[in-house]
Amino acid sequence: EFLPLFHNLRGSRVLVVGGGEIALRKSRLIADAGAVLRVVAPEIEAQLSELVVQSGGEMILRGYSECDLDGCVLIIAATDDEPLNAQVSRDARLRCVPVNVVDAPALCTVIFPAIVDRSPLVIAVSSGGDAPVLARLIRAKLETWIPSSYGQLAGLAARFRNQVKGLFPNVQQRRAFWEDVFQ
Repeated sequence: EFLPLFHNLRGSRVLVVGGGEIALRKSRLIADAGAVLRVVAPEIEAQLSELVVQSGGEMILRGYSECDLDGCVLIIAATDDEPLNAQVSRDARLRCVPVNVVDAPALCTVIFPAIVDRSPLVIAVSSGGDAPVLARLIRAKLETWIPSSYGQLAGLAARFRNQVKGLFPNVQQRRAFWEDVFQ
């Protein structure tokens, strides 16, 4: 039901409705991806305010309005107000904009997986919202199994990718080469 994708958010505007701890947690992930945050809430925690400023985004200190979605490529509803979260979800769906409602998978068109980040190598684990604790436990096991040096290895491969492509024009040959290197 959910297709795992990686979305390039660099420079894109993302709306976060909510100004508390849950909104902060989601906003950190989004800001780390290079997105520009638009946070709407009557009150916004200090750490979240700092994050918004760092992202080059904007804080709107009032309740949610449907026009807050304008220009946004992703919507996050992170409030403890279930009717408001449902309204944000409906509005986003009507505009065909992906929406995540924290702790309400039925209202989501996108979900956040548990992430193992060995940048540029990123591994995502998801239960489709059915068992997020299980996904986090699996992520924890992967964190211990996959050393941070794998990110450096992936970066090294990226630097030589075009040269290898020139040496091995055939896809199968390239695949065999990289499999030998990574073994």
